[in-house]
Amino acid sequence: MAVLGKAGQMSALAPHIPVLLDEVIHSLPITPGAEIVDGTFGAGGYSQAILAGGARVYAFDRDPDALNEGADLAGRSEGALRLYSACFSNMDDVLMADGVMSVDGVVLDIGVSSMQLDRAERGFSFQKDGPLDMRMGQDGMSAADFVNEAEEADIADIIFRYGEEHRSRRIARSIVAVRPITTTAQLAATVRKAVGHKPGAPKDPATRAFQAIRIHVNRELDELTDGLEAAERMLKPGGRLAIVTFHSLEDRIVKQFLRRRSGAEAAGSRHVPMVGNDGPAPTFDKADKAVRASDAELARNPRSRSATLRSATRTHAPAWAIGGLAA
Repeated sequence: MAVLGKAGQMSALAPHIPVLLDEVIHSLPITPGAEIVDGTFGAGGYSQAILAGGARVYAFDRDPDALNEGADLAGRSEGALRLYSACFSNMDDVLMADGVMSVDGVVLDIGVSSMQLDRAERGFSFQKDGPLDMRMGQDGMSAADFVNEAEEADIADIIFRYGEEHRSRRIARSIVAVRPITTTAQLAATVRKAVGHKPGAPKDPATRAFQAIRIHVNRELDELTDGLEAAERMLKPGGRLAIVTFHSLEDRIVKQFLRRRSGAEAAGSRHVPMVGNDGPAPTFDKADKAVRASDAELARNPRSRSATLRSATRTHAPAWAIGGLAA
């Protein structure tokens, strides 16, 4: 994300472009005194645009680099921006402990940030060689720990489930055969060799494997599910939820959550039992139509090509408890 001023100029704080910025800001209740959660602060692009509208921002990030680099913006905000070193899935517990009981809006920009991808030392991308890390919070199990210590079957399962890669068993077998693997270049080369990739082919097969391992290491889909429920608990009646996703696994979770919570999907699952007429009341109105990047945005920011914005308005109904019942 980039940090933009009122006139839209990019500041020196972070040379990254926030995806769907205008559309996200339009979807939120940005008015003087409104309280908005930016659950994925990153380089502060959304937060600064929200601040420019006179709202207060409670920004979360588990990445110490993002928080360190955002400290100057927080200092210049005269208290309008509070930074929290925490996952957005914990926003309700963290904010309530700080005396904030409800908010007017929540925005979540899901997935890895440009500042993480662009820094080779963070180990998220194979575009530049670096240590095989991928940890958003810079703690816990790294990508290298996973590929070097996990069972072959578990590696295959993760690559298939989170990368939607049908050659996952072949890739896992190759990883186990050559490990230890310590750099992004080593892992990418191993994946390419396993599937017979030819240089110059339109899609690099390492992309899916890297995505899968990153999602697993950071528990991204679990964080998203928990974060949606936390946002539901924090939003005031009439509050707005806006989520930007970047691939089908994320978007499916958001779409299904909003369908269930708006009463548009009655069928249950192993996580959420069937909701009948006597079940919990809808906590969101019907979701707005999904928004994707315009041709102009695609031209200036190719990373926006896979972005999808979904948004919805909170009703007066109590938040659902785990299991799909009213709290």
